[in-house]
Amino acid sequence: MARRNQDVVAYTQTDGLNALDSGRAVIRHEAAALNLLAEALDRNFEHAIEEIFRAGGRVIVSGVGKSGHVGRKIAATLAATGTVSFFLHAGEAAHGDLGMVAAGDVLLVLSNSGNSRELVPLVAHARRLRVPTLAIVSNLRSPLAKAADIVLPLPEATEACPARIAPTTSTTMMLALGDALAVTIMRRRGLTRHDLAQWHPGGHIGSRLAPVEEVIDRNDPLPLVRSDAPMRNVVLEMTSAGKGVTGVVDEDGGLIGVVTDGDLRRAFDQVLIARARDVMTADPITVPRGMPVEDVLTIMNEAKITVVFVTEPGNPRRPIGIAHIHDLVL
Repeated sequence: MARRNQDVVAYTQTDGLNALDSGRAVIRHEAAALNLLAEALDRNFEHAIEEIFRAGGRVIVSGVGKSGHVGRKIAATLAATGTVSFFLHAGEAAHGDLGMVAAGDVLLVLSNSGNSRELVPLVAHARRLRVPTLAIVSNLRSPLAKAADIVLPLPEATEACPARIAPTTSTTMMLALGDALAVTIMRRRGLTRHDLAQWHPGGHIGSRLAPVEEVIDRNDPLPLVRSDAPMRNVVLEMTSAGKGVTGVVDEDGGLIGVVTDGDLRRAFDQVLIARARDVMTADPITVPRGMPVEDVLTIMNEAKITVVFVTEPGNPRRPIGIAHIHDLVL
């Protein structure tokens, strides 16, 4: 049962901030730190990009605690943008998982303090293999910063938690720096949306990047009539397909127009005498097979249409399927 308004009490911190003010303060605090981070990027960032780009192996991301959780996300983002990567838990590394590191790899280690003891065996092993070590760290006098080949320093910024202890601001900066690395390397490799589609076949991203022919039923008969077909035939064909449109083709089967529900309403007084060519919209918009669903939706929205014929690439008059906006929007 919903509470009455008088029963709802706003949460108040000991410093006098209510819930909304507290939330906004945290976000603004971390946003300010991100601005500092952006301004602090230096040539070491460029060196890190080149090191990863030239590497023949994988980018192995590691860390412990909250830094480790962020590292998992960075490894996943690198992999999703064209850089082979995986996360190696620093605590497990010294118990046999060091075998996951090989010559040709690049090691990316995250640690705010740079003093975590679990990192020592991993960094030492990388040095023995001559695997370059990149460190995201705030303490430049720490063992990690001194052992790393390239240091990506986090600017001095307090944590957003009231006690200034819980990793908040620091992990936000780590996450942003990892995204900056992944996206910059992606651009350096010249990857396109087509390349990304290979690694995102599922979920919402996959459905947006899928070629249009993969989300329509090409086994359904196309609603097509000849240009001299009487309106009765046009209506029957449109009704049988259930798409609200009928394509009009010439003697060679080339698409020359479409008749929509709107065309029928506008030509209502001609229904008994008109032919398909008399009421059709000529030179209709079509999309080629292979076009991503996202681009098809953009075309349909800009043209303010709800259905479009899919054609062979290079031949917009050869229909092979039909896409309704309901087929494309998941």
